[in-house]
Order: sequence, then C-alpha cells, then structure tokens
Amino acid sequence: MAGPTGHGDSLGAALNDLLRSQVTPPPPAVVIYRQALARPAQPAHRDLPRAAGPAARRLHVTTKTLISRLSDAEYNVRRSYRDLIHTAYENTAIVPADPIPDHIKRGQYEISGVVKTGDDERTRGTVDAAPLRIDGGRGHWDEIEGLWLTGELTDDEFEDHFIDDGIVEDIGEGTDGWEFPGASYAVELR
Repeated sequence: MAGPTGHGDSLGAALNDLLRSQVTPPPPAVVIYRQALARPAQPAHRDLPRAAGPAARRLHVTTKTLISRLSDAEYNVRRSYRDLIHTAYENTAIVPADPIPDHIKRGQYEISGVVKTGDDERTRGTVDAAPLRIDGGRGHWDEIEGLWLTGELTDDEFEDHFIDDGIVEDIGEGTDGWEFPGASYAVELR
C-alpha cells in the first residue's frame, strides 16, 4: 500500500510538499510580523490566519479604507483599530508550527527522479531502476526541524540537509556526493 507522497520540481520541493501534507506549517503571518516595518497598518481579513483570534474578526475593512490606506502613506487609522491590528498580528506571531512527527523522522523514503553520484546518473523509480530508498530513522533531523519550526525551511535548505543529515547518514557519501539534477521528483513515505 502506498504511503503519503510529495511531488516537486526538485528533491527539496517534493520533500516540503510531503511534509506540508502531514504537518501544519507555521502561519505565513509570522514572517509578516517579524518584518514590522513592512507590516500594513490596516490588514485585510485574508492576510491573517484564524490564529489571529477574535481581534482580527472585529476589524471591518472596507474598499474605501483599503484604497485610502494604499494611496496615502499618512492615512490615519483609528486608535481602537491600531490596537486591534497590533493584537491580531501579535497573536499570529506566537502560533508555532506543529513539530515534525516521529513517523516522518523514522519513515522509509522512496525517491523517484534523477539521482547522480559520481559518474552514475539515472532516473530512479522506473522499470530500469528502483527508487532510491532512505531510512529516515538513521538520519539527524534537528537542523531540519529547527528550520521548520521557525518557518525558514526552504526547498533548497531541505534538500541540502536531507542529503547531509539523511542520505549520507543512511547509506554513505556516495562516489562524489549526491546530486539531484532532475526537474521532477516524487518522494513517498512508507
């Protein structure tokens, strides 16, 4: 029976797709809150996740308000709205991502796509070559989980850490390291 599968145009994108299908990611408003200078003074409801709480639901943003805010940098927001906006962003910023569960860290991964080590380059997961099988339980997930929890786990970071802390820990360095130069990958968790 097939397990959850992630797809992407790189190994990192496929891994992130798989992870996001299994775990709640950090809300995007965390990044907005961290960049306080770029934060809009009058957010629209769609910009704040449910985690912002009741403060965000009490805001009533009209088209006129948005047009005024976007066209005039000195637009004056009511004091009561400023407090509600600040509280909504603050509530959103303290909502953490779910930690990466053990079934992800301890799972067996099957990687399909172009895999290269040294002069050996082949498309894995076809009739000619089995998928690359990796035992996630032999890897080190601390760096990956740290980046995930802070909302900074990019596709490139995930790929780099999965190679160094997952593949190398499980089956070794390979002839000249591991590369994934393809344009389409699938990662299945078993």
